[in-house]
Amino acid sequence: MTLLDQTIGNIACEIPGATRIFHQHKLDFCCGGDKSLRDAAQKRGVDTDMLTEELERLSAKPNGERNWKDAPAPETIEYILARFHERHREQLPELIRLAQRVEHVHGDRPGCPVGLAEHLMTMQQELESHMMKEEQILFPMIIRGYYSSTPGPIGMMRFEHDQHGEALARMEQLTDDITPPAIACNTWRALYIGLADLRDDLMQHIHLENNALFLNAEQEAAKPLPVCSCG
Repeated sequence: MTLLDQTIGNIACEIPGATRIFHQHKLDFCCGGDKSLRDAAQKRGVDTDMLTEELERLSAKPNGERNWKDAPAPETIEYILARFHERHREQLPELIRLAQRVEHVHGDRPGCPVGLAEHLMTMQQELESHMMKEEQILFPMIIRGYYSSTPGPIGMMRFEHDQHGEALARMEQLTDDITPPAIACNTWRALYIGLADLRDDLMQHIHLENNALFLNAEQEAAKPLPVCSCG
């Protein structure tokens, strides 16, 4: 199978640093990770020859990044909790505060992201609910090896991941693709730097779950149960 025929999510797992290239070309490797690289590139109008060359050059370099598709589930979950769940809980309250300040002071100026603070509060509520369901229900199932019980919860988490992707798209619409106008003050610019970090972190978070942790759990759930030889 050629690189172009592989799913973009699989490539993001297999080639350390590939997500950086996908970010640069605005290719969705998290919610859209099940699409082939060819389809994803053609949809965005990205030259496939150039993209393949960039990825092949990257794969030829030694890289110390973890391949999470091969990691034990408990290790992956521990990383997700520390790197993403805790981080999102730090990010969103401060971003909401900054957005409220910018809207209050600059609400009548061109390019002000009016409605952003309310949107971020909705994102915070939905993301907190999502993370709690993972922490209290799905992740303990996976850690204990109860894979036969995971397809339903995983399906729901994937659905909610798609909703998070839509929320990010709305955030980009409100902020001109997170691009501050020339008149933006320091607070406004700090807000947009934080929004870009949130977008990158949330996309990486969704990718790691969809294309590594959940995919591995689904494969385990699909395995036939051992036949009892007692009797």
